Amino acid sequence: MKRTRITGTCIILLLSWLSLSGFALAPTTPRGLGSITLFPIPTPNSQPGSIAADPHGNLWFTEAKKGTIGEITPSGSITEFKTRNRHSRPWGITLGPDGNVWFTEYNANKIGRITPQGTITLFPLPTARSAPQGITAGPDGNLWFAEGPNKIGRITPKGSITEFPIPSMNRPEGIATGPDGNLWFTESNGSQGQIGRITPAGKITEFSLPSFLTDPFMITAGSDGNLWFTEIDGNQIGRITPAGTITEFPIPIEGSDPAGITLGPDGNIWFTQYSVPNIGQITPN
Repeated sequence: MKRTRITGTCIILLLSWLSLSGFALAPTTPRGLGSITLFPIPTPNSQPGSIAADPHGNLWFTEAKKGTIGEITPSGSITEFKTRNRHSRPWGITLGPDGNVWFTEYNANKIGRITPQGTITLFPLPTARSAPQGITAGPDGNLWFAEGPNKIGRITPKGSITEFPIPSMNRPEGIATGPDGNLWFTESNGSQGQIGRITPAGKITEFSLPSFLTDPFMITAGSDGNLWFTEIDGNQIGRITPAGTITEFPIPIEGSDPAGITLGPDGNIWFTQYSVPNIGQITPN
């Protein structure tokens, strides 16, 4: 994952089809992206990473640089919860089948669980320095996560962990449960990235991206029956169908480094922009 200098105050970026507050994007805005409204986040320079929705209509996100978990309501009200280690670098985040929010700690090499009230429990990984990133609730009632150098991990709601190596030497980054009941994950290899699909039984299929040097990062299932993913180096949002057809959409804000991505309770796609840093919302076409 690319590390870049962060400046300015962390803000929420909301993209929709309608023009809000009289501010419109330039005519070069690609189809599927619209206008922008901005909301401040309390902690500056926090490097927001991944984002996920809960059943109460709120969204939770990680703040990697400050070791913080954030909660934002659809109206923009934000609450922040500190993890036990401000250098743990929380990254991936998802709603678990137990009603809690689960997240990865990249530097601390742990999986975390936070209750709606903000109580945090941490589970160390068996493999040292595996640097877990993306995490998702699987179709089997467990949590699945991506870890290095080339593994997919599974953790039960009680904290039991199993690790599964993938055939290639690519690094899994993000992971999501698809509409087909399989787990989909991004693979970064420094040149042409791939999207991987693994069945609950462990069968893996890989799909190469059309573009080179884009670094596919996080991935989520959309309301349209497809998977959506970020390309952090390519400054694009990608879409892949369950059959493996890939489409890429450039973001009009140069150098925004799209990172985390999720389906929001409003049916739209929400994503973080690592280097601006922003949180964005896409209304699918």
